[in-house]
Amino acid sequence: MNEIEIIKGCLKNNRESQKALYDHYYNKMLGVCLRYSKDIDEGKAILHQGFFKVFANLKNFKANESLESWIKKMMINASIDYLNKNKQNLIVSTFNANKKAVNTLDDIGDDELILHVEKEEILKAVQELTPAYRKVFNLFVIEGYSHKQISEMLDISEETSESNLSKAKFNLRKNIQQIIKNADGK
Repeated sequence: MNEIEIIKGCLKNNRESQKALYDHYYNKMLGVCLRYSKDIDEGKAILHQGFFKVFANLKNFKANESLESWIKKMMINASIDYLNKNKQNLIVSTFNANKKAVNTLDDIGDDELILHVEKEEILKAVQELTPAYRKVFNLFVIEGYSHKQISEMLDISEETSESNLSKAKFNLRKNIQQIIKNADGK
């Protein structure tokens, strides 16, 4: 089945077409959901909610769009909805963003720091961010939204978006440094 046949089948609630769409985009979209979740179970829960939204709204898909991009937007929205629904966005860190961690890894630049960890460890470090920081980090750094767009999506001020991004980057660096320290201590 090609993409057009799959979409037509999904619009007719054909289970085979729905399974084909799900199977084709499962891994990529799970990756999107994992960036917003705290663990694999939450990521899969978000993914399933996202696919429910995909199937429910597929009639709104426009043929001139990329199906993958459209589904990805649905997954991002499902992630934000999930976090908002579960009130995890109310978690606020009380650390001082200007406070420097005291260790020898402070002098290493971000690009060099990333070279010391595996992709899975980076994902784990992102997942350890508070949900509010994780949302802004993913939307800005990974998805490429502006602070203005993020403020509208999350119903926060642009300044809050900028502050949360700064704090997310600080905490992410701290998380990665801890991963490196733990690996060196083994």
